[in-house]
Amino acid sequence: MNVVKVNLETVCGITSKLPENLLPEFAFAGKSNVGKSSLINALMNRKSYARTSGQPGKTQTINFYNIDEKLYFVDLPGYGYAKVSQELRAKWGRMIERYLKGSAQLKLIFLLVDIRHAPSENDCDMYNWIVYHGFLPVVIATKADKINRSQVAKQCALVRSTLGMPKEGILIPFSAETKQGREEIWQRIEEESGEAVI
Repeated sequence: MNVVKVNLETVCGITSKLPENLLPEFAFAGKSNVGKSSLINALMNRKSYARTSGQPGKTQTINFYNIDEKLYFVDLPGYGYAKVSQELRAKWGRMIERYLKGSAQLKLIFLLVDIRHAPSENDCDMYNWIVYHGFLPVVIATKADKINRSQVAKQCALVRSTLGMPKEGILIPFSAETKQGREEIWQRIEEESGEAVI
């Protein structure tokens, strides 16, 4: 996918009204520091359009990126960062739930986990929460370049078993450094959007 035009069109805070978009939406969820911004930048062919930060928990809004007037990337707040208050985490949770329940255009949710570790309790909770809301997330195992190639299959199996993914569940190893998995992710987006976007 050769992305020509990207526009951060809407930024929704805890009390904001969610936009009523007419284009397909593809949401990205994951715990803080899992590489969500790096993945979104890689998909958009931008170096730093989605803000990356060494400070976990920085994304506190739902960000809607308009991609070539064809679809939206929806960047959800990162979860699981200990230094964020319980009250704020609860508000983020309600905001994400409001989006999952309220969006008429949400086609697919990508759930990001770190391939180097077994998914955390928060990852499992988010996976089950997404399934509860009627979606089967595509799991993106990030930072694949940080482990040996020989370990990728083993770690993917660990992620699958820990999350309790069904056989038909899709898991894609991804590296922001090498762009491994990028085309496969775009293929999923194209299939779900109902039109050729690549």
